[in-house]
Amino acid sequence: MMNRDWVDKDFYKVLGVSKNADAKEIKRAYRKLAQRYHPDANPNDAKAEEKFKDISEAYATLSNEEQRKEYDEVRQMVDSGGFRGFQSGPGGFGAGQKIRFEDLGDLFGGGLGNVFGFGGTTSRRSGPQRGADTSAELHLSFEDAIRGVTTTVSVKGETVCRTCRGSGAEPGTPVETCPTCHGSGMVAQSQGFFSTTRPCPTCGGTGTTVRTPCHACHGTGTTTRVRTIKVKIPAGVKNGAVVRLKGKGTPGRNGGPAGDLLVKVHVARHKLFRRAGDNLKIKVPITFTEAALGTEITVPTLDEPVRLKVPAGTRSGRTFRVRGRGVKKKKGRPGDLLVTVEVVVPTRLSREAKKMLQQFAEEFEAGINPREGLEV
Repeated sequence: MMNRDWVDKDFYKVLGVSKNADAKEIKRAYRKLAQRYHPDANPNDAKAEEKFKDISEAYATLSNEEQRKEYDEVRQMVDSGGFRGFQSGPGGFGAGQKIRFEDLGDLFGGGLGNVFGFGGTTSRRSGPQRGADTSAELHLSFEDAIRGVTTTVSVKGETVCRTCRGSGAEPGTPVETCPTCHGSGMVAQSQGFFSTTRPCPTCGGTGTTVRTPCHACHGTGTTTRVRTIKVKIPAGVKNGAVVRLKGKGTPGRNGGPAGDLLVKVHVARHKLFRRAGDNLKIKVPITFTEAALGTEITVPTLDEPVRLKVPAGTRSGRTFRVRGRGVKKKKGRPGDLLVTVEVVVPTRLSREAKKMLQQFAEEFEAGINPREGLEV
């Protein structure tokens, strides 16, 4: 939900990061500043306490993907002068009347009101928030992609802290109701014509605080580590396909569900086969005499070899279809194997072989012109 501080404060400056900073940079900056200005490290220091509140508020907004997007939109509107029209006057709000952000929802209607959180039904507390999706890359052999395989993928990212189990508190120390918002997660603020509610700067909208932050995660409830995750790749997966693993992404906040893990599949090329949809293609060489007289050849497949009859008079480049020897699917019949024969012309001939070919040409090719009809 939008609050007045979004208009007044540059949260990126508060944390000392750029507007293009990713989630890791934002978290790193927050941890560093939180350790420096935490009230436990600065007893009876009002300025440090206020600084810590600003840091917590900035992190609570920028670490949430949806809130960060809305915040960036509001700041862009502020920079372009988009909030200059919110002034009292004739036909608007009366002199001395406070303008609540909830009232602005009536002015903008459901669409924009929902985008900026102006609606009166907006939650007063930061509830459970879904974790962000995480991506990973997986390289497969051609055979594994066609047949399907169960394998593992290593993912480095945020996970629930094993030490505090996500509470953010040092084991053995309590998680307490926030003294500022009394557990609501939101605080009221009046400034000029505006009467707003915003996430509590003390607890970051969670409604709870910890006396002693967890030494492992510094109170964030999450740590960065490498996880090994099992992934089942279905048969026939294509190069570039993305497999979604529900709940294997970044942990949620405030009891929210984890995001998903998106695994992008890269399939290696095969030395013999090429894929064309659900079919497999292969080129098989045959000799001149095999093409002329006909033969039966052995053709490899991804399973067992098959025998293929090549009729007499077969031309180079002819394609034969072997049904059911292509890509197997979970539903429906499998694809086919498309076998293209290529006639191999000998490049080294003995004198005797040349003489025999010459005799063959004189006897069987007399009067035959394969280029007949090509005249311009």
